[in-house]
Parts: sequence; C-alpha cells; structure tokens
Amino acid sequence: MTTPTTTTGTVLEATGVTMRFGGLTAVHHVDLTINTHEILGLIGPNGAGKTTLFNCLTGLYTPTQGTISYRGAPLSRKPHLVTQAGIARTFQNIRLFANMTVLENVLVGRHTRTEEGLWSALLRTPGFRKAERDSAQRALELLDFTGLAAHRDRLARNLPYGEQRKLEIARALASEPGLLLLDEPTAGMNPQETRATQDLVHAIRAQGTAVLVIEHDMRFIFNLCDRVAVLVQGHKLTEGTADTVQADERVIAAYLGTPTDPTTTPDETPTPTDDTGADTTGATP
Repeated sequence: MTTPTTTTGTVLEATGVTMRFGGLTAVHHVDLTINTHEILGLIGPNGAGKTTLFNCLTGLYTPTQGTISYRGAPLSRKPHLVTQAGIARTFQNIRLFANMTVLENVLVGRHTRTEEGLWSALLRTPGFRKAERDSAQRALELLDFTGLAAHRDRLARNLPYGEQRKLEIARALASEPGLLLLDEPTAGMNPQETRATQDLVHAIRAQGTAVLVIEHDMRFIFNLCDRVAVLVQGHKLTEGTADTVQADERVIAAYLGTPTDPTTTPDETPTPTDDTGADTTGATP
C-alpha cells in the first residue's frame, strides 16, 4: 500500500456541533479534534449520539448548529464532496454490493479519484483505459493490504462475516482518505477477528491515515486508540488517554446507568434516550 500524502497538524475540527430532530436533541454542542496520524475512539452507551455525530461529519446530516473543517477548510455538507475532500467511512450495518465481486466492490470506491468523464468511458479513450488500469492496480494493492487478495473473484455475499467487514474498509480506503471513520468495525466478530482488525487499523494509521472509530468493545478501544472521547446523551462527557478515561468516575457511572453529573439531584436525573441519543420525553431543549 502506498503512503498517502499527508501534512502535520489537525485533520478534522468540529466546533459546537448540534443536531436536533424537531424538539429532540441527538448531539449537543460537541467539540472534536482529530490530528494527523492519530486514532481517536468515540464511546458511549447505546443512544449516546455517536452515529448521529458520524453522520454530521460525513454530510449525511446537516448539523443544526456548529462548524466542521477538514485540513483547515470548511467541509461541504454533501456526502460525495466530503469523500472527495478526503474523508471515508464504514457503517454499523454492512453495506456491500452483494452481487459484485470483492474486486469490483473496491473498484467502486475508486470513483472519486477517477477524473475521466462519461464520454471518455463511452469512447474508451486512452486516458480512460489508463485510469481503469491504475484503479485496478490500486484495488489489488488494497486487497493485498487487507488480506483479501485470495478472494478477489468471490461474490461479496459469499465472504465470511469478518471478511465482509474487511472489504468495507478496503473499499473506503480506495478513495485515498486522509481520515477514515469506522462505525463499530468489530461488531459480531470473534476475538481472533477483533485482534486482526486492531492490527489492520494500526497499519492504516502507519500509512498516514487518521482514524475515528466508534466501538462498544472497550478492550479493543483502549488497546487501539491514542485518545478516547465519551458521549452521553448527546453531550461530550470527557476526552483523554485510555487511562484517564477509564479512571473517570463519570464514565463508570454512565456505563452503569447512573447519573453522570455528580451535582445532579434525584429529580434531575437524565431522561432515557432512544437509539439516536435524543431526549424521548419530547421536551424542547
């Protein structure tokens, strides 16, 4: 795998990101910074707003408030332009093209890096044929990098579950991102597959790509990440090294289901949330 061109400093900066759905607030005034060559973990109980924040960062949702910049420039609110800028992601639920081969799935991820247009494709110009060869070569490199080279001609639907997860990562890497967002990449995996995923993410970082990862497997997160941020009911509770976060009593309380604010009285106990992290009482924030 070739090393992407990178710069030092901040890759992504989100400031005051808020996402409301009507009267429900799923993400509330979240600040997040990701640096070059860094792996940042994002954890929190179910319904904390983690995936909603991912959707804001990648253009699937337009935040109600806040700003997001990538390498110092404002980030577009359109998903395809976010990808072109240099951000790629995977999803909680695998979203492969089931009836396409493993190689074809990765080639789909190359489209944002192909400059040839429709007429070039129809006429199969020399420029288009060269771009096609280059894309195929890059896709094969990524399959080798992710350990999927032997499966290049298999249909995606016939891969084992763990290999399908790898294929999603390979397809995301095909767009040559400077920042990769992984949404629960080890969900449903056995311990051996989880360790392999940890090694893969470290290898991705070593090649110059920053990573933001959501995961419920705390051992995986704390072994993997340089820093960890904690979301609870749409608010960023704390952020720091694995040791700092693990020792924070508010984090322990959040995972035990007790109020996270030590000043909260019984009458002010946070209300239950739905799967988006939104307040389910219907009260206006």
